[in-house]
Amino acid sequence: MRILVTGGAGFIGSAVIRRLIGETPHHVLNIDKLTYAASEDALVCVDQDPRYSFRRVDICDQEAIGQALRDFQPDAVMHLAAESHVDRSIDGPKDFLQTNAVGTLSLLEAARGYLSERDEAARAAFRFHHISTDEVFGALALDDPPFSDATPYDPRSPYSASKAAADHLVRAWGHTYGLPTLISNCTNNYGPYHFPEKLIPLMIIKALNGEPLPVYGRGDNVRDWLYVDDHAEALIAVVERGRVGETYCIGGRAEHTNLDIVTRIAQLVDELAAPLPDRRPRTDLISFVTDRPGHDFRYAMDISKIEQELGWTPSWTLKDGLRQTVVWYLANATWWQPLRDRYSGGRLGVSKEPAAADA
Repeated sequence: MRILVTGGAGFIGSAVIRRLIGETPHHVLNIDKLTYAASEDALVCVDQDPRYSFRRVDICDQEAIGQALRDFQPDAVMHLAAESHVDRSIDGPKDFLQTNAVGTLSLLEAARGYLSERDEAARAAFRFHHISTDEVFGALALDDPPFSDATPYDPRSPYSASKAAADHLVRAWGHTYGLPTLISNCTNNYGPYHFPEKLIPLMIIKALNGEPLPVYGRGDNVRDWLYVDDHAEALIAVVERGRVGETYCIGGRAEHTNLDIVTRIAQLVDELAAPLPDRRPRTDLISFVTDRPGHDFRYAMDISKIEQELGWTPSWTLKDGLRQTVVWYLANATWWQPLRDRYSGGRLGVSKEPAAADA
């Protein structure tokens, strides 16, 4: 296949491209605006491969996207480009609506125009795979069953509302215009090249430096965690074998409270890095701060559909994936330290790091 990936220099997008180039025969065109959270370094291992190409384009630029489609002539689009940090969406919701909703609309229209120029066989074989989030479904209580593709939408933040809008647009373009669409909704990801304002990398870096580890509220919010390479494998299964018009829920079956995640990170950094100067355990660095507005309590996914239909199941346990992630961040300060320096200096659109973080 020839696959156009939007947001391919981002955390999940780069993992997808590394897997596409490294483990499949597919050709990839990476479309990315290269915003603050993008990392060209995450693609160094593939950027010389003849099956990989890159074009710097804003997905809101419908004309440029249309030209990229005509030039590359993809069999599929994997749409990952998005603004994704909830705290940022609370501070600046317009940017999230512009990228996540208007950008998706632009991409859908460009794809529709591209397919109008293709023959019937190419139109039938084409796939538009929109990658979304579990947050569009709202929040769960502890005893609620996990989200499924039948769960009603109930977004609670500007971020999740913008992704819900994008999901609805994708379904509408499938029903109205016959665009061959698929949607996947996934739980919290973690792993290498995760931008250092997100919960897990932020806590690793703070623990390494002996800084306070701030946790929202009481730290009892529950998330289902999925190692990013598992997610990449699932996304490729969806674009290769998924049924047009279907939604696939993706998760790790690894529900843990934020406090548990931060505690595990502190303990792993104690084990794998030099001790603090005063020799105290890094769990002593954990503190609790005022909860953020509208903080969803719990997310979890019923992944039985993708397991049964596509044969995908997560292979990384949280224990192994979290250790692998901590090891990677400890070994790759040359990647995250410049990002953190710019971020803390206010050159990435905010003046300072958030008091706490959630993925």
